[in-house]
Amino acid sequence: MKTISGAGCASSFEHAHPGTTPCSYLTCRSLISQTDGAARFRNMNTRVPPPNKQMPKKGSRPLAIDAAEGSIVVNAPVADVYERWLAFEDYPKFITVIKRVRKLDANHFSASLAFNGKLHEATLEMMLRVPERRLAWRTLADHRAPDHLAAGVVSFASLSDQSTCITLKLTSSFGGAVSRRVDRYLHNFKRLVEAR
Repeated sequence: MKTISGAGCASSFEHAHPGTTPCSYLTCRSLISQTDGAARFRNMNTRVPPPNKQMPKKGSRPLAIDAAEGSIVVNAPVADVYERWLAFEDYPKFITVIKRVRKLDANHFSASLAFNGKLHEATLEMMLRVPERRLAWRTLADHRAPDHLAAGVVSFASLSDQSTCITLKLTSSFGGAVSRRVDRYLHNFKRLVEAR
């Protein structure tokens, strides 16, 4: 394992990610060390419902969640691929369950989703944006569909000036074969980007 000094760590992060705040030595050390980082979380209770998710009623069945991950290489620069994924109005063109998306504010979107022949309205929240690296989002539970939850993370890795590897991780309680959906969404997105 390579250990980075405090000054070396801060300077290496400044060069790797211009415009970001350098990390502290203690933060880096806990992330690099196999034991120090784990100690921070050892006594934490991490098995809690999401902030807006109601506690299950006594005797109710636990929520069924499916998850899948897939990757694909798109023949386009990482900046173009990232910007195209940010075009939320285009989501119905490659995420087939989304029929309509409307922007509410910088981080929230209203979406119409079709599952098992039924139309569901959901609010999507953008939780993380790391330019040209990663996006993460989730649906927010509401009174109409408190058990319909989904979350996703898409990562972008530049392979060359003209190719990008995209990895999509999707977790959903909407049902259906999540692994097939992830594969279909990635192939649809690749066609959409490369057709331009």
